[in-house]
Amino acid sequence: MGALPVFRWRYAPDGYATRRQLRAQGLRPGGQDVAAQLERPRRRRGPLVAYLYRVDLAKPVRPMTPARRVALAKANAARRICPVCRRDAGYVIPTSLGTCVPCADADPHGSDGSTR
Repeated sequence: MGALPVFRWRYAPDGYATRRQLRAQGLRPGGQDVAAQLERPRRRRGPLVAYLYRVDLAKPVRPMTPARRVALAKANAARRICPVCRRDAGYVIPTSLGTCVPCADADPHGSDGSTR
């Protein structure tokens, strides 16, 4: 296996795109391997790396079916339900708390039983 071509930040040639850039064009990598990478140097740490995919090999995004839309709505609703009080919090419950904010504030030992 050969090494990936590495480009400096903002100097990637045309025909390559990140996942987000592909998605903005209505495309997805479609099973292709990473074709190249971008590196953005940083002063005190290692460089930031972004993986690039070839646009000509990308496939269109799969359409959202009614069943998939229902499943996504159920999954998003489940992220709003507090596991302690079983109420809809009205927001996505932070994974750092594990419960809604009122339940997290009421439990001085945290939801995992440890002291903070």
